[in-house]
Amino acid sequence: MISSRFTVAIHILALIEMSEGSITSAYIAGSVNTNPVVIRRIMSLLSKAGLIESRPGVTGMKLVRPLESITFLDVYRAVEVPENDVLFAIHQNSNPQCVVGRNVQNALEEPLLEAQRQMELSLANTTVAQVVRQMESKQ
Repeated sequence: MISSRFTVAIHILALIEMSEGSITSAYIAGSVNTNPVVIRRIMSLLSKAGLIESRPGVTGMKLVRPLESITFLDVYRAVEVPENDVLFAIHQNSNPQCVVGRNVQNALEEPLLEAQRQMELSLANTTVAQVVRQMESKQ
């Protein structure tokens, strides 16, 4: 399961885009309904990925790139760090004496990699700007 960091990160980017003036981690935490420490950790990941720039004090944070160019895949890669960039972990040390245990890893590898490719393709085709526009249209 992808953690909630992904959706919280999109929430953060949307708030930065839709806010008028400076925005703080405490304000974002209030909107997300979580601790500011959680927000700062996710903001740090977004900053390392080159999606936001955070400055202490009055200036707050800003987007580094236009929201139209930030895809869900960019956000996913920024905040979800799958081991070896593989979404699905296949269990190790199956029993080689068992026909399933001996073959399950090889049988699962390609379908799971294809599922990951399809998910990433879908994420790459959705921008955070689309989500913001949808929220703005509901106001």
